[in-house]
Amino acid sequence: MFRHNSNFSLMLHRWVLFLVMLAQFACSDQFTPAQEKQSGPAESISQFQLEEATISQIHESIKSGEITAVSLVRQYLARIKAYNGTCVAQPNGILGHVTPIANAGQINALITLNLRPDNRNAFGFDERKARSMTDTEDNDPAMPDALEVAAGLDIHFQETGELIGPLHGVVIAIKDQYDTFDMRTTAGADAFYANDRPPDDANFIKRLREAGAIIIAKANLGEYASPMARSSYGGTSCNPYDTTRYPGGSSGGSGAAVGANLVTCAIAEETGASIRTPARHNSSVGIAPTQELVSRDGMMGAGIHTRTGPICRTVEDAARILDTIAGYDPGDEYTAFSVDRMPEQSYQSYTGETRLDGMRIGVVREFMDRSLFTEADGPALELIETAIVNLDALGATIIDPGKGGALMQSCLNQYTPYHNASAYIESFPEHFPEDGDHITMLIDMTYDPNPGVPLFTLRDIGGMRAEGVGRYYLNRYLRERGDSEIRTVDDLINKARFFDQPDFAPSANRKEALEKLNSERTIDTKARMQNRFAFQQVVMQCMQELELDALVYPTGNIQPPVLGAPYEPNINGRNGGSSWNLFGREGFPIVTVPAGFTTEVYDRVRDPDVTDGTRLVGPVEAIMPIGMDIVGRPFAEPTLLRIASAYEAATRHRIPPPGFGPLPEGP
Repeated sequence: MFRHNSNFSLMLHRWVLFLVMLAQFACSDQFTPAQEKQSGPAESISQFQLEEATISQIHESIKSGEITAVSLVRQYLARIKAYNGTCVAQPNGILGHVTPIANAGQINALITLNLRPDNRNAFGFDERKARSMTDTEDNDPAMPDALEVAAGLDIHFQETGELIGPLHGVVIAIKDQYDTFDMRTTAGADAFYANDRPPDDANFIKRLREAGAIIIAKANLGEYASPMARSSYGGTSCNPYDTTRYPGGSSGGSGAAVGANLVTCAIAEETGASIRTPARHNSSVGIAPTQELVSRDGMMGAGIHTRTGPICRTVEDAARILDTIAGYDPGDEYTAFSVDRMPEQSYQSYTGETRLDGMRIGVVREFMDRSLFTEADGPALELIETAIVNLDALGATIIDPGKGGALMQSCLNQYTPYHNASAYIESFPEHFPEDGDHITMLIDMTYDPNPGVPLFTLRDIGGMRAEGVGRYYLNRYLRERGDSEIRTVDDLINKARFFDQPDFAPSANRKEALEKLNSERTIDTKARMQNRFAFQQVVMQCMQELELDALVYPTGNIQPPVLGAPYEPNINGRNGGSSWNLFGREGFPIVTVPAGFTTEVYDRVRDPDVTDGTRLVGPVEAIMPIGMDIVGRPFAEPTLLRIASAYEAATRHRIPPPGFGPLPEGP
């Protein structure tokens, strides 16, 4: 969506040049499809270690001649072949009832592979991983696959001695919510498009390609970006640290693919916490940037608070991706806010910190009060206590109200009665009768510490829903895509197959969700936008009064549930199925970093003999990663990257999943 064609001529010229280079390369003795088939998918590289490889290490190895882009792609494909299979029992097929498998050795993170049929068959991938289900021949020379793109990069380097761009050879998976002209895009749905490929790339995809990135796959997701680990087309994804558990939603495939070293980095999307949750569940780094920093062009299911960001294994790599995708795009009017607000230096340049002297960091204790939650919150909260000590040791000044305290409460008491007046009036009608003097009451609340009206905490500030926005954006996307079969949400409902396991997760019934979305007939964004402005205003004022550079808190208190099990109930504002999403939902930039591993978790199970039908069991032994969120003012990504990189350098919490180690060397 948000299409624009101002760069079409430039892109066409580059593709023509690329195809000429590719033809020359195919005729050389360095690479031909026949040689690729003869040598097989596995290739031994003597020194280069693929697992945990960073972008700088990839570049160093290419420059030294140790690897080529082609050999790198082939190594990733070998890992995908080894580890990306079905990870649940599904006796009635992909659309039927599924159950988790312990130690499955597979994660099903990638839904579609960027390989032509010959190359796909050579690696032994089944047809369901094809780039398109509506173009089975897939022989358009203007659509090079990942191996052909890699070959073109190798030609460029061989002839010039230079990398083609800052992401030369970086192997990336894209959440199947974003348009790629060479691969199917359906947001995980099994919908019957006439052409399951969109007509062109999303804007940031074009930028990735121009920077030299190799798009190797589409990542699985919660269908239509729903908060679960399953889609009708892609099936169920699993967590590489425990394949019985949730990898994070809705961008679980992106997170799991990075966590298990199936790709260098991945692109994710979040509406609430769908970049940060998969990052924390996969011991990775996620950047959920300022709402207006990265274009939503070519996004299926955009909305007021959707945003695009990278998941990588290091802070530096995530910053490198952000450098490429950030900035103004005339196809997305939100990015106009980024004009003149980008840093003078690259985001990557802020990732070399080892000390935090002079930084003032506030601890959001509102999300860490154990007395308000359950024993399930304990293991993660204990690790965040250690993280706070680590930040202090790095030289930061920690502004901590202490256990049971509230960092921003006095500030909220003063400013929310005005900025959130309608929420107070609607929430407490007994204090605001229709014929009463609401203005005087709100002024009293602002200056009286005990006004007799309950005062909102951060945990009480809920999200305002914008009526009709979902249907508007989805229908607009489909109209701009121009498919002859799938033109409206009605078609998505009536021309698709849906998986059938309603109790798999909240929002599991995607057909019902589409029908509800499709029933809306008007748009009303005023309450949603006002709430967003009000929250940003109050939080920035609070940070200024406390002279804070950033805020920290656990990305989420609850560890990933078992697949198909009930989520934790929402308690005192704590979202049991996901992560703390308040700051992200309202557009603040957040960097999530690994903060260690729990040794035990508590699980929710169904029990018809208790009042609410579920109960908590445990502790259960489970070594699972947790994450810490670092939050700043809008467009303060450089500050967050400085803090994140110093913390990362000092703690080195990232550990790859032990069940997904290096492959045996090939012949």
